[in-house]
Amino acid sequence: MRDVRELPNYRDALMAAVLDLAAEHQEVVFLDADVSSCIGSTAFSKAYPDRAFNIGIAEANMAGVAAGMASMGLRPFIHTFGCFVTRRAYDQLFISVGYTRQCVHVIGSDPGIVAQYNGGTHMPFEDIALMRQIPGFAIVEPSDAQSLYDLTIQLYQNGTSSYMRVPRKGTSVRYAPGEVVLGKGVELADGKDVALIATGAVMVDAALRARDILKAKGIDATVIDLHTIRPLDTDIIDKVASRCGHVLVMENGRYAGGIGEMIAAYLARTNPVRMDFLSVGERFGEVGNLRYLASAFGFTAENAAAKAEGLIR
Repeated sequence: MRDVRELPNYRDALMAAVLDLAAEHQEVVFLDADVSSCIGSTAFSKAYPDRAFNIGIAEANMAGVAAGMASMGLRPFIHTFGCFVTRRAYDQLFISVGYTRQCVHVIGSDPGIVAQYNGGTHMPFEDIALMRQIPGFAIVEPSDAQSLYDLTIQLYQNGTSSYMRVPRKGTSVRYAPGEVVLGKGVELADGKDVALIATGAVMVDAALRARDILKAKGIDATVIDLHTIRPLDTDIIDKVASRCGHVLVMENGRYAGGIGEMIAAYLARTNPVRMDFLSVGERFGEVGNLRYLASAFGFTAENAAAKAEGLIR
């Protein structure tokens, strides 16, 4: 595993993983929908010009082409913004990739409010709900650059189709190489009163800050980085639900069909506990910077702490 601490952006960690895979596996190809400069896949096209394909602004066609390549033994990675690769290419992903059991790795960049100034048209809040409906897809949302690199490698090794939510700009590193394992959530903080289960950089960072706010009030919070959404790590959910009795699920996406609803459905069958959710309700995205959007949608440490405190009072 490569240490990515020196890489300046999340997208650089992603492309480092894809390039490392391509160097070892001749069947790796990369398809882009005319946004190669956004994700940095120009590095791939320079290194492997005969294995890089710009399909143009034709996301559905890109998914179909990737399915055809996969049927011939290639291992495609395909990328565009998360809103386009899921909503515009959904039928092709469902039928051409999912139904025919081809192996294609789908990268949706700038999930949720991370789209920032691209606004509501570019904010995929519903992408997880959509991709959960396709049998066989692994679904992940890394919370730092190292887990982004490591999970990209592991998704390839897993041998099934996958969907990864990826921020492009900025970076953070909280894990050592090899520390994050596909399908196994990470307990970042151990508490007894309430469990904060968060996915992705925006929400995991907010959860860790919320823990500090709660600690000052005498509330002991567990923080879970649930980087893998499918397969769901039911072991860690069972453990923290039993220990804490209160669960707050935090996701940069819509509640309907999302992670919180999925965990609630699971715990309703196995270990009902008191729950609340920090997610998007019945609204669309809007334009703004990340700080403004986090405040506008309630994706802040303060709001998370208030919701967690409300669960146990």
